[in-house]
Amino acid sequence: MASPGCCLSRLPSALLTSLLPVMSGLTLLLATLLLAGAIPSSRAAAVNSCGSVAEHRCDFVCHCGDCSDENQCGYLGISAVLGSPFTCDFEDDDCGWRDVSTSTYRWVRGRASLDSWGTGPHSDHTMGTDQGWFMVTVSPPAKATATAWLQSPVMQEATATCEIWASYHLSGSGLNQTACPTLRLAVAFGDTVVELWRSPEHRAEGWHQLVAYPGRIKGQFQLTFALTQPPACGAVLALDDIVFRNCGLLAAGQQSCGAEESSCSRGSCLALGRFCDGTDDCGDGSDEDAEQCQFFTFCSFEEDLCSWEVEAGQPTWERNTSVGLGTTSGVPTRDHSTNSATGYFLHTVAGGAVSVARLSSPTFQATNSCSLVLYCHLHGSATSSLRISYVINSTEHLVRERTGDTGSCWVRERVDFNLKESFKVLITGEAGSGGSVAVDDLILSPGCVLQQVPHSSLGLLASDSAPVALPGRARASNCVAEEFSCDDGGCVSAELVCDFAKACADGSDENHCGTTTFEEGAGGWHDTSVGQLRWAVQRATEPTATALVGAGAFLALQRGEGQMVAPAKARTPLLGPSGLACAMEMSYRLHSGAQGFLAVAVTEHSTDMTHLAWHTRGHGSTAWEHVHIPLGERARPFQVELLGMAELQDPEAIAIANVTFVQCNPGVEPPEAAELSCNFEADLCGWYPDRGSDFQWVRSTGQGQGSDHTTGSGYFLAVDPSAPWSRGQHAQLITYRQEPAAAPQCLAFWYRLAGPQIGTLSLKLQLQGAEETVLWTQRGSQGSVWHRGLATLPATGQQRYRLAFEALRDGFVGDMALDDVALTPGACGAELSCSFEAGACGLAGSGQWHWQSGGTSITTGPMADHTTGTTTGHYMVVNTSKHSLPMGHVATLSSALYQRSAPAQCLAFWYQLSAAAPGTLSILVEENGEQRKLFSISAMEGDTWHRGHVTVRADTDWKVVFEAVGAGSERSYMALDDLRVSDGACPEPASCDFEWDTCGWSSPSDERLHGFTWGWKSGVPLAKYPGPEQDHTLGTEDGHYVHFDTRVLGAGGTAARLESQHLPATTAGCLRFWYHMDIPEHLTGGELQVKLQSAAGQHTAWSVAGQRSQGWQSSTVPLESPSEFQIVFEITSRMWPMDGTVALDDIEYSATGGCDSNLEAPGKVKSSSSFVAEVVVGLLLAVIVLALVAAGGRYWLKRRAQESGMAMESNTPQGFDNITFQDDKVIIAQVPKERDED
Repeated sequence: MASPGCCLSRLPSALLTSLLPVMSGLTLLLATLLLAGAIPSSRAAAVNSCGSVAEHRCDFVCHCGDCSDENQCGYLGISAVLGSPFTCDFEDDDCGWRDVSTSTYRWVRGRASLDSWGTGPHSDHTMGTDQGWFMVTVSPPAKATATAWLQSPVMQEATATCEIWASYHLSGSGLNQTACPTLRLAVAFGDTVVELWRSPEHRAEGWHQLVAYPGRIKGQFQLTFALTQPPACGAVLALDDIVFRNCGLLAAGQQSCGAEESSCSRGSCLALGRFCDGTDDCGDGSDEDAEQCQFFTFCSFEEDLCSWEVEAGQPTWERNTSVGLGTTSGVPTRDHSTNSATGYFLHTVAGGAVSVARLSSPTFQATNSCSLVLYCHLHGSATSSLRISYVINSTEHLVRERTGDTGSCWVRERVDFNLKESFKVLITGEAGSGGSVAVDDLILSPGCVLQQVPHSSLGLLASDSAPVALPGRARASNCVAEEFSCDDGGCVSAELVCDFAKACADGSDENHCGTTTFEEGAGGWHDTSVGQLRWAVQRATEPTATALVGAGAFLALQRGEGQMVAPAKARTPLLGPSGLACAMEMSYRLHSGAQGFLAVAVTEHSTDMTHLAWHTRGHGSTAWEHVHIPLGERARPFQVELLGMAELQDPEAIAIANVTFVQCNPGVEPPEAAELSCNFEADLCGWYPDRGSDFQWVRSTGQGQGSDHTTGSGYFLAVDPSAPWSRGQHAQLITYRQEPAAAPQCLAFWYRLAGPQIGTLSLKLQLQGAEETVLWTQRGSQGSVWHRGLATLPATGQQRYRLAFEALRDGFVGDMALDDVALTPGACGAELSCSFEAGACGLAGSGQWHWQSGGTSITTGPMADHTTGTTTGHYMVVNTSKHSLPMGHVATLSSALYQRSAPAQCLAFWYQLSAAAPGTLSILVEENGEQRKLFSISAMEGDTWHRGHVTVRADTDWKVVFEAVGAGSERSYMALDDLRVSDGACPEPASCDFEWDTCGWSSPSDERLHGFTWGWKSGVPLAKYPGPEQDHTLGTEDGHYVHFDTRVLGAGGTAARLESQHLPATTAGCLRFWYHMDIPEHLTGGELQVKLQSAAGQHTAWSVAGQRSQGWQSSTVPLESPSEFQIVFEITSRMWPMDGTVALDDIEYSATGGCDSNLEAPGKVKSSSSFVAEVVVGLLLAVIVLALVAAGGRYWLKRRAQESGMAMESNTPQGFDNITFQDDKVIIAQVPKERDED
C-alpha cells in the first residue's frame, strides 16, 4: 500500500544558517541535520560519469563513487553551495527541470540581477544575494487564465519516508486578490496524477517553505510544479533549493536486528510495530505481506464502513473521495489507501454549535494486546482536533488527542489498549472554521477480539451481545458559535481568548494559552508532530529534576508513531495580538548529541510567515537552563511553535518547563516605553526590534564593523543586510505609541552606513490612524565613520505617535549602525547635511521654490535628483520661466541658523540649471540681518548636476540664502540638492585629503556596476573592511582615506568607479594623488585606472596593474580636455574572486600650469623613494630638514583641527557633545559649540 502523506511546513530561514553557516533556511537545516554524514560533501559533476545502468539512475542512492549517477535528476548528487545531497539550488544549471508550459506564460532560470520582468525576489534563497539563481515565472497572462508548468526528469523508487523540501517566493500586486495565484506540486506515476501540495490562501511577499511527502512509489515517477493565475494578476513566483530527503531505499543486505525489530526480505530491520500498518516501510512490501497480516482487521473505507458505525447528527463523518469533495480548502487531495484522488476516506467539516463527529467500533473483549493504527488528516484550521478514546460503561476515557493543523498530509497514529473490561473505541473529529478532519485505514491488531455471543441460540450477532453504551453528546453551552464559554458560565467573544488580557470575570479565557508549569497538563500546548518523535507531558522521576526546575512535570520529547524522520513540533493555541515587549520565558534541558536541537518559532497565519525566535544546538550538559525569548509585536492570530530533534535512542533528553509569557498585553506599556533617549550601553530603552522584519537590529560591540560612538568600547545597535540569514528587504526598530506632542521636538542620533553595497536608513513617524511620514533618510555608503543625524518631530496635536528606524537594503555587502539617540524639546535647527529625500530640511522659500521628485514633478525640473540618480529622488527647484518668475523677479530659499563651530566653514551643494537662460543663482550668507554674496552663476554646460561650494567666515551664527533671479525665458529652472556644511575652508574642486569628508568624490548610481561604492574610513583596523593601517595625510591610524575591497568584484560587477565633480575644460591640468594597493601577485587581473570622462566619451590617462603592498605611492598625471569633464578612478577585474584592497589619499587637482617638468610622464608610478633619488645630492639634507619641519607643522595643525572637528573612529571615547548618560538617564547640559561633523 502507498503511504502518501504530505505536509506543508512553513518554517523560518534563520536557524539553519546560524547552525550550519554554509546553508540557508530552517527547512534546509532540518534536512541537513538529519542527513549529516550521509554522503561525502565533495562537489558532484553536473553529468553522469560512471556508466551506471538505467535502473540505478535517479533513485536517490549513490551507485557511483562520486554520486554522478544522481545528477540531472531534478537534483544533483551533492549541492556544491549548500553541501547537502540530492539537492537542486539552480546555481550551476536547472538540474534537469524543464518548462512544459503551453503558452508564453512559462518558467525560466534567472536571478535578481537579470530581473527584466520588473518584479520577483531581490535575492535568491541559496546565497541570499542578487547573484544567486532560481527558477522563475515570466510573461504572466494578460487576457485569460494560464498555467506555467515546470516538470522534473524521471525519478524512481521513492520510500515511504521520502520528503521534498523547497523554497518559493511570491511577489506582485496580485497577492491580495482572493483568486490568484495558486502554486501546486503534483506527482505522476503510472496512470495516476496526485496533488501533493497546494499553496495556502493567505501569504505575504517573501520566501516561504514547503515540505511535501509523496510516500512510497514503486517504479518511475515525475514531479510537476504548476502556477495558475487569472489575467492581469501580475504575480511572479520563484522556486529555489529543492531538496529530496530520506527518499532512497536502504541497500539490500542482511542486518542484525534488535529485540524489538524484525527483518524485511531485503535484509533491513524494521520495528515490530511497523509491520502490518498499511505502509510499505521495508520498500519491498514484505512488512505488509498478506499471509503475515491475515489476522489484522483492515478498513480502508473503499467499499463501506466495515464494522465501524457513524453516529447520526450534524456534523457527522462522511465517506467520500477527493474528486467528490473538489478543491474545498483543507480537504485531503488523495486518500491514504490507494494514494489516489478516487480513493475513499471519512471526513468531517465544521458544523454548528454541536460540532463533533463520532465514529465507534464494535464492542471488544477485555485485552492486553489490542492496538489500533489509523491515518489522520487535519488541515485548514488551527483549532481542529481528533480524539481517540475507549468507552467502558458509558464513560469515555481519552487515550490520544491531536489538535491543530498538521498540514495537507496523512499522519500515522497508533494507540494500544490494555483493559480488563469489554470496551468500544470512539473516534471523534471536530473541524475548526475553514478546516476539515479525515481518517483512513483503520487497522486493528489480532488482539482486538469482538465480544462473544453468550447464548448462540438467541441468534444474535456478536456485535449485538452485551453492547457498551456510548456517552451522550455533551450539552451545548449557552454561548453561541463565535463565543467562548467561561468557567463561571459567562460568554465572551472567541477573539478575546488568549489575547493576554482577561476577558472572563474568572480569567478562564487565559488559562490554557501556553503559560504553564505542566503540573496540571499541557497548558494549551498541543503536539503537531508527524514523525517518529512527539512532545508529551512527563512527570519528573528524579528529585533533582524537581529541585532544578521547580516543578515536578515538564514537556519532553518522546517516541512518536508517525512514519517520518521529522522534528517534533508543539504549538500554542491561537494567540494575540501582542505588544512590542512581548517575550516567552522557559526552562529547558538539552542533553543530546550535535544533531539534536531545540528551537522556538512564531507563525503568523494572516501572512503565512514563520520567523525563528530562538534556537540552540545539542550539547552534553544535563543541567536545566533558563531563556528569555523576545516575540515582539504580532497581529492576531499567531502561534508559538516548539521544535525539537534528538536521537531516537534517548528522546527524553530534551524537555521544557515553567513556560510564561511576559509583557505581552499590547494595552499595557512597560515602564521604559517612553525612554527614547538611549546610548544602548545597558539595554535598548524604549526601542524594540520588529520581530516580524526580514532581518533584525541587534545590540553589538563591533564584530569587525567598528567601535561604538558613546565610549569607543561600548554598545550600539547594528543591522547587517548582508548576513546570510537575511532573505528580505527591511528591518525596523520601533517604539510604543508615545503621548501626543504639543510642541516640536528634536531627535538627534549618530549613524553609520558602510560597505560597497548598502541600502537606505530612514526615520519614520506614524500618527495613530494615519500613513507613516519619512522624517529623515540617508542612502548609500557614508563610510565607516559615525555621522550625526537630526530630525525635527512635529507637534502631533491630540494624536499619539510612534517612531521607527528602518533599514532598507538594496545591496548585499555592508552594514548600518545607530548609537546615542537623544530626544530634546524644540526644533532641531539647520541640518548640517540634507539630501531633501525626507523634505525641505527646514529651508523656507518665498513661494516659488518647490520640493519635488522627477517622477512627480510639480513644476519644470530635472528628471532625476543627485542623491539617488533616479526619478524617485527629491530636490528643491524653482521655475524661472517668465510666467512663473518674470525677468528681474527674485525667489529666495533660506535656511535656519547654522552654528558657528569653526572660524571657517564649508557650504557645499549640488545645482542644476536649465539650458535655456535660467537666470542667475546666487548664494548669500546672512549674519545679524546683513547679507553678503559669496557665489553667483547664470549658465552651465550640459544638463547634469554640478557641485558648488563657498567658504563661510562668520563671526556669529549664520544662515544661507539661495537667491534665484528670473531672466524672462521659457521652460527654465534652477534646482538644488545635497547641501552639506562642514568645518574648515573648502578645498579646491576635485582636491581632497579625506579628513573631513569625500569633497564631492562619489561612486555613480549605475545599475551595471551593481552599486559598488568606494568606502571612507580611518586607519583603525576593521576586520570587515580591510585597508591600510595608516593614511597618507597624517601617517596615523586616525587619518582618513577612501578605499575599495576588491573581493566584492565578480559576476555582479567587474568594476568600481570613484568620480569627481564636473570640472571645466583645461589645456594644462594636473592630477596628483597617493594610492595604496595590496593585491596578491597571482591575481593579475586587477588594475587601477585614471580616466577622463566627458560628453565626447572617456579615455584612460593612467593605469597600474595590481600588486602586493609597497606602502603609499604617489603619481602625477597631466590632464587635457577641450570640454567639461570628470576625473574617474576605476578598479577593474578580469578574474574573480580578487582578494585585495585599493586605497586613495591626498588627491590634488590644478586646472592651470600643468605638471612640473621634472615629473614623470603619464602612466608611470612615482614613489617617494624615486623622488628622493632625483634630488640634487648637495641639497638633500636641506630638503629633508624642510620636509620634516613642514610635515611636523602640518601634522600639529591637523591634530588641533581634529580635536575640534569630526568625531572619528578611534579608540578614544567620543560620547555626546551636549548629553551625558548616567545609568541610561539623559542629562541635558548647556549646549556648547557644535564640534562634531554632521
